[in-house]
Amino acid sequence: MLDLIVRGGHLVTQSKVVQADLGVLEGRIVQIAPAIDQPARREVMAQGLYVFPGLIDVHVHFNEPGRVHWEGIETGSAALAAGGGTAFFDMPLNSLPCTLEARAFAAKLAAMRASSYTDFALWGGLTPGNLEHLPELAECGAIGFKAFMCHSGLPEFPPCDDGTLYEGMRIAAQLGLPVAVHAESEALTAHLARLRATGATTWRDYLASRPLFTELEAIQRALLLAQETGCKLHIVHISAGAGVVLAAEAKARGVDVSLETCPHYLAFTEEDLERLGALAKCAPPLRSQREQEGLWAAVLEGTVDLVASDHSPSPPESKQGPDFLALWGGIAGVQSTLGVMLTEGWQRRGLALEHLAALVALNPAKRFGLRQKGQLALGYEADFTLVDLSQSYTLTPQHLRYRHPQSPYLGRRFQGVVQSTWLRGEPIYWEGKITRPSEVRLLTRNP
Repeated sequence: MLDLIVRGGHLVTQSKVVQADLGVLEGRIVQIAPAIDQPARREVMAQGLYVFPGLIDVHVHFNEPGRVHWEGIETGSAALAAGGGTAFFDMPLNSLPCTLEARAFAAKLAAMRASSYTDFALWGGLTPGNLEHLPELAECGAIGFKAFMCHSGLPEFPPCDDGTLYEGMRIAAQLGLPVAVHAESEALTAHLARLRATGATTWRDYLASRPLFTELEAIQRALLLAQETGCKLHIVHISAGAGVVLAAEAKARGVDVSLETCPHYLAFTEEDLERLGALAKCAPPLRSQREQEGLWAAVLEGTVDLVASDHSPSPPESKQGPDFLALWGGIAGVQSTLGVMLTEGWQRRGLALEHLAALVALNPAKRFGLRQKGQLALGYEADFTLVDLSQSYTLTPQHLRYRHPQSPYLGRRFQGVVQSTWLRGEPIYWEGKITRPSEVRLLTRNP
């Protein structure tokens, strides 16, 4: 007897969309057939619904332990599940202590196991003071190492100088783990931020302090260091088509690099900052419509490898004040990734559903060595979400599962309603309610 049969859904597989039944036993997909003629302990009728693999969000800031008043593992993972997600990778900064050595990793791991509704992986940090701790972080199970090439906004997580980044990449290459970089030039952004001395306080001044060339310069530098060290490089939140071009050129000459962009760069442009204010402040900042179109072209042609939310929430008061440059930068969006990609990608630009699923599930799993995740296929873990593509909704604060129900997406109309989300065949989001599964797991690299 099977544990679960999902009947008659449109399965979004690696290569096509096919209407079929999906059978689950002991947390894994064991049958895919036009009609499964076998008893099951539970059956779910999915006629008219689309079954996507569960989203794997490789870039979130859930801030626990330490800054739970910003967000938390429980609220953040609940929002992910409500948005169709089944796994996340938590970044090493914003929590206290930062994940820079084994003891901090253990504290975060304990918090995750106690509170998460989904599976998870943990990034270790790469900073000027912790090179000697990279091997122990790898031993703990870190999925990779995150480095900032500019100031992170937090003194406890300083940026890497070129020497530190080079040495960190060299060690990471020996350990077989990737390095993720926030690619903005510290020297250039610090220089341009001195505009504040002349009274610069507006959103336009913020954009002027972090122009596109400061991102492109850092991307080029990171690519060169990765080429020299043989490191697996992951460039997070590329904001513009021009950045993708640089990375794609390096990939063509043999650099092992993957490219991530975020829904907010695909949904908003720099002009939206005037309307949305600090809710849409991020780093790198939103770019021009021209650069956004270049980014969308790269997504559609397959040059961008994956889409992640860079969910970086904060208390409402950190987004309020007369000095835009002083306000906390970070976008709350982990619940809206699928909505953005369906609405802006599939509905408006013709993004194929199987390509969409690759961007948010298959490619993250492949890049980070999650062998049994990321697709609807025999033997894979039964992580999936059921979506009604015929329905749409306007996002309101009542929808949001975040600790603070604020987001630049509020008021936006989205196509596709998540009906349920399943982790290894167990419902974690069902009929509008979040349910804790029997087990959540730390995901580690298994190339």
